[in-house]
This record gives sequence, structure tokens and C-alpha cells, in this order.
Amino acid sequence: MRIKEIYEYVVARGMEKDPRGADAVARDLSLARKRYDDLKEDEKNDFDTDRLTNPYSDTRLLYGNPETEVKRMLVGIDIEVGEVLLADRLGDKGSKVDLIMSHHPEGKALAALHGVMHLQEDILAQFGVPINVAEGIMVSRINEVKRGLLPVNHNRAVDVARILGIPLMSAHTVADNHVTSYLQKMMDKEKPDTLGDVLKLLKKIPEYAEAAKYNAGPTIVVGGKDRRAGKILVDMTGGTGGSEDAYAKLSQAGVGTLLVMHIGEKHRKEAEKNHVNVIIAGHMASDSLGMNLMLDGLEEKGLEIIPCSGLIRHKRI
Repeated sequence: MRIKEIYEYVVARGMEKDPRGADAVARDLSLARKRYDDLKEDEKNDFDTDRLTNPYSDTRLLYGNPETEVKRMLVGIDIEVGEVLLADRLGDKGSKVDLIMSHHPEGKALAALHGVMHLQEDILAQFGVPINVAEGIMVSRINEVKRGLLPVNHNRAVDVARILGIPLMSAHTVADNHVTSYLQKMMDKEKPDTLGDVLKLLKKIPEYAEAAKYNAGPTIVVGGKDRRAGKILVDMTGGTGGSEDAYAKLSQAGVGTLLVMHIGEKHRKEAEKNHVNVIIAGHMASDSLGMNLMLDGLEEKGLEIIPCSGLIRHKRI
């Protein structure tokens, strides 16, 4: 496959699994097109034209010729300078890496991470929070994340990849959509009664079972094993953690349990204050599940995948 085909594949699959549905994705792309068309000619130079076909600002080809043929990929949850050097070293040992794929964004994909957080507004609305309220509570959090990314050295790994001549891309929300969709369907179908039942379901999934061996498996952080789960919201996409104000609104909307990758202490306390149970499924395990659901299709197309940097590779084909 060419890099261009891999990029188009992961974006298309990410849109298929978007928890908001096809209409919301189409709306995003339509708005991007309108913004672009409304720009003056000199302003269009700064517009990221990928936005016209890819609604996820944290998923981008960061370095490399899109026409490059790929036979072998190095894939990890985090790709930093060390992993790029690993790819170069593998080439020296006779296993040339044609493309590095990072889950967590780097470069311009990291700088634009806040752009995908609007996805969370629609998910909150799906679970009973009025859309005007969802947008209102997310705006300050999105701006907070945007400001927090401003001083970051976004291009460290990208620069090393460029110097060594190894193509690099990030695939973030496209994979997070997969794990969110997968787990939400499972919870909706199985309807676990208690938080303990949720843990049992998660540990039947190979990525979480493997993570448990490393003391990084699913954990209840608000509630107890015998606490009834109620309505379960899988909150694992949309860039990063949302607003602390969401927990009161979700509680009022009837959500009983949040199933998340990770949660900050301030957010955990807000959930506890509003009597919303919280289960941390595990960060690396959840990211691995999302990536694996996407990578299987690429492997079926003949690509060799070398997992690294926290990726718990499990094939479902």
C-alpha cells in the first residue's frame, strides 16, 4: 500500500466508527468546506486542506511522500525520538521500516488536538445533555487545552523522522472512535448489572486481560463492585478529557457509570460528588484495542506491523 492509501483508509474507518453518526461527520466536513471557501486567497495558504476530507485534526501524515510504498510499519502508542531511532536501527539490522504510525499525535496533529474535542459535545447530547449546555461547558475546556499546547515542542519526533528519512503519521481519534464504538456496543448489548460485572466483561477482552498482568488493568475509581451500573457511557474519544462541569449534567441526564481510559483527580472528585460511578479501563489497553481494530484491516492488505511503545497487539482476523 502507498502511504496515501493507508492514511485514507484509517480516516475512512474512523468516520465509519464515529459515535456521532454519519450526519454529524458530514456536517463537520461541510462546515470546513464553507470556512475554506469564505477565506480570502492569501488566507487560504494557512488553511489545513486535509480538513476538507478528514474531520480529525489529530490524525495527519506528518512527514513523508504520500506515494511511498509501504511493506512494513512500526506502530506504537507514543512515538518519540527514541522510537524513531528504533525504526532507523531496525533498518540497519535488515528490517527496513517504511512508515512509523503513532497513536498519540505529534507535530501539527498535536498542536491541533483541541480541534477534535467538539466531538464530545455531540456525545453529551446523545446521552441527554442539551446541545447548548454541552457546547457551553466544553468551550472553556477546549480553550484550556489549546492554550496548554501552545508552548509544547510539537516537532521533536517529526524532525528526527525527517532527518533520518522515515515517514511518520499519527492516527489518534480515528482509533479512539473504534474503541468507543466497540465498548459502547458491548455495554448496550450485555447490560451489566454491577460495576463488578463491567470489570468481568472488560477482562474477557485480550488487551485488558494482558494489561491486568502488568497491574494496569480495569479499575473502579468511583463506586464499588456491588454498586449498580445504571446507564453506561463509554467516554474514550474526542481528543482528551472533557469539562469537569459535565458530571453534574450527566448525572441529571441519568448516566450512572462512566467507562473511561483515564481520569484526572479533579474530574474524579466531581464525578464522586455527583454520584456518577467511574471505571478506568486502562489507557494503554484501551488505546491498543482501538488501534488493533484498525490495524487488522491493514494487515489483511499485506502490511507487516511491528508493535512497540505500549501497543498490546492482538489480532482479530
